[in-house]
Amino acid sequence: MAIEYAGPYDTSAIPPDVAREIEIYEIQLGRVQEGQVEETLFTEFRLRHGVYGQRDDRSQMIRVKIPFGGLTATQLEMLADVAEEFSDNIIHITTRQDVQYHYVDINNTPELMRRLASVDITTKEACGNVVRNVTACPLSGVCQDETFDITPYSKALSAFLLGHPDAQDFGRKFKIAFSGCEEHACGLANMHDIGAVAAVKEVDGEVKRGFKLYVGGGLGAVPHQAKIFDDFVSAEELLPISQSICRVFTRLGERRNRNKARLKFVIAKYGIEEFRRQVLEDRATLRHDPEWTAYLDNLDAYNESPLKAPTQLNGASKPEGFEEWYQSNVRLQSQPGYAFVTITLPLGDITADQTRALADISRKYVKDTIRATVEQNIVLRWVTMTDLPALYRELKVIGLGDPGAESMVDITACPGTDSCKLGVSSSRGLAAHLRNYFIETGVQNEIKDFRIKISGCPNSCGQHHVANIGFFGSSRRMGEHIAPYYQVLLGGHMVENASSYGLANGKIHGKYIPAFIEELTGKYTAERNEEESFTDYVARLGKAEIKQILSKYDKIPSYEEAPEFYVDTGDTKDYQLKTGVGECAGEVVALVSMKLEEADRLIYESGLNLEKGEYQDSAALAFDAMIRAADGLQTTVGLQYIDDATTVNEFRTHFFEPGNFFPGYGAHIFKATEEDASTFDHELAHRRVEEATLFVEESHNVYGRMRIKQEEEEESRRKKRRSRPARKPRVVRKAKPVEEIVDSLDLKGVACPFNYVQAKIRLETMDLGQLLEVTIDDGEPIENVPKSLTNDGHEIVDTKKVGKHYRLTVRKGE
Repeated sequence: MAIEYAGPYDTSAIPPDVAREIEIYEIQLGRVQEGQVEETLFTEFRLRHGVYGQRDDRSQMIRVKIPFGGLTATQLEMLADVAEEFSDNIIHITTRQDVQYHYVDINNTPELMRRLASVDITTKEACGNVVRNVTACPLSGVCQDETFDITPYSKALSAFLLGHPDAQDFGRKFKIAFSGCEEHACGLANMHDIGAVAAVKEVDGEVKRGFKLYVGGGLGAVPHQAKIFDDFVSAEELLPISQSICRVFTRLGERRNRNKARLKFVIAKYGIEEFRRQVLEDRATLRHDPEWTAYLDNLDAYNESPLKAPTQLNGASKPEGFEEWYQSNVRLQSQPGYAFVTITLPLGDITADQTRALADISRKYVKDTIRATVEQNIVLRWVTMTDLPALYRELKVIGLGDPGAESMVDITACPGTDSCKLGVSSSRGLAAHLRNYFIETGVQNEIKDFRIKISGCPNSCGQHHVANIGFFGSSRRMGEHIAPYYQVLLGGHMVENASSYGLANGKIHGKYIPAFIEELTGKYTAERNEEESFTDYVARLGKAEIKQILSKYDKIPSYEEAPEFYVDTGDTKDYQLKTGVGECAGEVVALVSMKLEEADRLIYESGLNLEKGEYQDSAALAFDAMIRAADGLQTTVGLQYIDDATTVNEFRTHFFEPGNFFPGYGAHIFKATEEDASTFDHELAHRRVEEATLFVEESHNVYGRMRIKQEEEEESRRKKRRSRPARKPRVVRKAKPVEEIVDSLDLKGVACPFNYVQAKIRLETMDLGQLLEVTIDDGEPIENVPKSLTNDGHEIVDTKKVGKHYRLTVRKGE
């Protein structure tokens, strides 16, 4: 139900074109609610307005773009008002310097957008297959090591590409980041589709500004380091070259297989030289656009100025806790007498009251020089040194005076299962638990400049690949129950703009993670060489010893012995792999995609091991990749993983022998099962990796063809539904009812979504109108399967409770 907001805001401040866009969104929302527009057609439209469905299926997550993280006190106040009126009172800072609201009623989204637009904030293109928020180093303009202030350039590119016709037809999202230097971690340019690092070059005796431009970086399940597009792209060419990169990505990018649709795969396929050639060729065809360079004539307008004169911190008495906070949260600016202050936000969350109070505090000490950071904190810039004690006191009063910024306790985490439909584990629950544990035990005091990052699934929204220790959500079936596990990644490197990525080392149960971190960091502090970083230490320690440490934390008690091991961190209910009620089909897609992406990651690691001369490990990982890909495919026919041999046999039965898989590539998995990899040399291991790569690639292709067929069938059903009279209740077309049950299916003990897939496949073999009797379990199956079958066009004729199970009678529909 929409909320009528009584508070004032200046609607005249909303630009007419923005007001019209919001009006169109509101009209489309009304049309979809009245049944005039299909929900599936509305999905991409609402995503491009920053409206994202949540795990509970009843509310929305709203993502708000904050280009380069720049905020004003007035904007903070409006963000607080919106959180209080429309959300759960929480403003969440993301790893892309965005703001997110959770649990928003979709009916309130037009008013929410207008409120934000009145203070020059937009949700436009915060989600969807478009250019996402353009991020930038939050210290731009005040950092002691920067080449120059990249703020105006990041703002200009963000504005230029927002709604640009050449950036509207991507196969997947597109991310851009700016950094003022090559040395630090603030910009993370290496992990973006476009990474722009400030550079200067002398041309005809004049020092020109420009950028070292990187392309094709990205995290996800298979991380790619960006390639250097050009060592120097002039400031005048930054916008047109970026435009051409977008155009070439639109032309060459994958359309059908979302797992292969990012720019990194285009560059991997064509090579950086060919990609560069096509971009420069395209650039030569562009008509001149005055907007490319208009902002360069007014760079001074972007210069910040302080509220107060510079001073030095004197010897006056300081509040309790000030010294610790000063050491971790305060850094000196390049301008003498000023500092920037990092406000630590655990989990990236700040309440509406805190945000409003922070706006008031900021006006006392600085001008509108506030930045959100990619580490989910907020920075105040241009604080004069003598104001630091008073600022600390006021921050402490409102609960924002925590020390430990960018340290072991300042953990990055994505939303995970709290709200995300793709979440596998509670990344936020684990992050909160680890933070409290480290503070209570004092572990964080032993090691500095250390990052922990957690993602709820392999997609790396929590940036686990660039952490010293990263985790992403996984699971393990133990008998009839599923336990929450996490993959452990070690050796990521945030400095030098995310110069290297960590590698997976094995799974660990969430309850063991604090002890594992404490043991590993304890070994590091005891055994490290002088000036040896944690990343270098992990490399020296080697995978064998790390695996030995992990093996201590591998086994867990049975459910009967310790049921708490089958509950995710911060939760109270038994752990389930769940993506939302009535979304069995979506869950199948998510599971298959995750397994195929896991196969990609294993291929990636097998290649790294091959480079290091670890031939047996390389061959083993390549085989595991084929098994994981085959497991992903068998999920589509309702089969769960039992063991490797069974997976190979099911692959043969359902995909190889029927001719659904290219035989030359499919044979590689059978060959690998017969080989003894313990004696492999470089040549044999190299061949195994190549064969596994072909097998996994063909698995992606097979699944892509299956998805295309499914989409065509769904489109056919949609066309039939659209041909019916509008606004009338949906009627399932069926043949003359055949009341005799012609088939039955016992799915007791079969978990979601495999039960749904098996029922769906069985119904496909039946005639229109025939009845199928399906027996399923209580709990998640009875919640999801009936609704999913109904969504497929079938009719649930009867539902009966039989002991601990349910018996459904399903009539075959369209």
